[in-house]
Amino acid sequence: MNYRIVSNILGKVLLAEAILLLLPMVAALVYRESPMPFLWTILPLVALGLGLNSVKPKSGDLFAREGFVTVGLSWLLMSAFGALPFVLSGDIPHYVDALFETVSGFTTTGASILSDVEAVSRGCTFWRLFTHWVGGMGVLVFIAAILPVSGDHYIHVMRAEVPGPTVSKLVPRARKTARILYLIYFGLTALETVFLLFGGMDFYDAFLHACATAGTGGFSTLGASIGGFNSVYIEMVIATFMLLFGCNFNLFYLILIGQGLTIFKSEELRVYLAIIGAAVLAIALNIMHSVGGFAEGLRYAYFQVTTIISTTGFSTADFDQWPELSRWILVLLMFMGACAGSTAGGLKVSRVIILFKSYLYELKQLILPTRVKRIWFENKAVSDQTVRSVLVYFEVYLTIIGLSVLVLTLDGHDLATNFTASLACISNIGPGLNAVGPMGNYGFFSVLSKLVLIFEMLLGRLEIFPVLFLFAPSVWRRH
Repeated sequence: MNYRIVSNILGKVLLAEAILLLLPMVAALVYRESPMPFLWTILPLVALGLGLNSVKPKSGDLFAREGFVTVGLSWLLMSAFGALPFVLSGDIPHYVDALFETVSGFTTTGASILSDVEAVSRGCTFWRLFTHWVGGMGVLVFIAAILPVSGDHYIHVMRAEVPGPTVSKLVPRARKTARILYLIYFGLTALETVFLLFGGMDFYDAFLHACATAGTGGFSTLGASIGGFNSVYIEMVIATFMLLFGCNFNLFYLILIGQGLTIFKSEELRVYLAIIGAAVLAIALNIMHSVGGFAEGLRYAYFQVTTIISTTGFSTADFDQWPELSRWILVLLMFMGACAGSTAGGLKVSRVIILFKSYLYELKQLILPTRVKRIWFENKAVSDQTVRSVLVYFEVYLTIIGLSVLVLTLDGHDLATNFTASLACISNIGPGLNAVGPMGNYGFFSVLSKLVLIFEMLLGRLEIFPVLFLFAPSVWRRH
């Protein structure tokens, strides 16, 4: 383990968080609130950040082990410090609750312990929603984009932090890839902000909801979420951008370099759009009689399908009151998530495709063992190692859900609440069913259950293994 390079990068992460906290501090000043909760958080961040950053590594090389450890520790430290403004301001007085809200923000989960969102100060509301934008693409990818951190080996950090089974470089150097990703991310966020301004939102709401959409987070400035704006235009803009942020960012790069038509050759994109279309139609037909017709059914179905499959978690209706068919279609979408290389959570469409094809492969091998060919995805043969890693990931994913539900049952809540709470946290969605539905929150869980759900949110956002790596003794050996 190269402790020096890990310490150096952790210092940069803490300094970056200190700089990002200046934005909500400015918002607090604009709305004539005390900036002290942010200032008292920034000072220790700067002190510790400078101390860690002063540790100069003998070698700038960053390999897989250091990459996973750096990402895992970075997210833990960011969350621990990021919770302080909520506690110091008194908006969320209990630290575990503040940590839950902060981890939910950074991991773009959107699960909340708050029962009165509008009572939170403007500065902390800004920080609460802005954490979605920070966590969506990843703070380490941001650092790679602006600083010459550790050469081309920084791709190991990107692979650990960017959601999806694989991360490839768009251009030969990892640092340029990080810059391209963040330029696309920033551009889409700015574009959505402009569209929301045209819909009548003020800049504060427009910018923060664009940030929350970009990170596929789900926090809102209103307790009623997007439904509180009562605007079809705003709903359609946000739903469309949720769909876009659920796409692989490599596809946006192809559009930028003039190869836009080639994006439809992407098997994952075609399946992603087909699933959205089928789910919207099925739910619209299922709820049309209870919402006032097929057109209204399409409106609510399109928003809820895109918010769930993109793992954003906004709401315009209480889908927990919908018929069972619609509710469980949404639960299936919670499992799946959107595309690899997006800011969304869940298993990812690419993994679901490979899982489905591997099942067909095994079935064909039983029937015609001499005629079975390789599994193909995106016009490429999938290696046995990739198939094995997808299967292992799925097994670990289900095991974590099962174990966490077992712990949650100690609180005495019903199975649907416990199961969908666990699923919504590891898939980074937010709302589940019953007590944790779109009109509920997570405040009623015990401290132990909240800690388990916090752990699940981190596991889901970092694709499980960077977090589990921290608990392996062999990882910490110097050689």
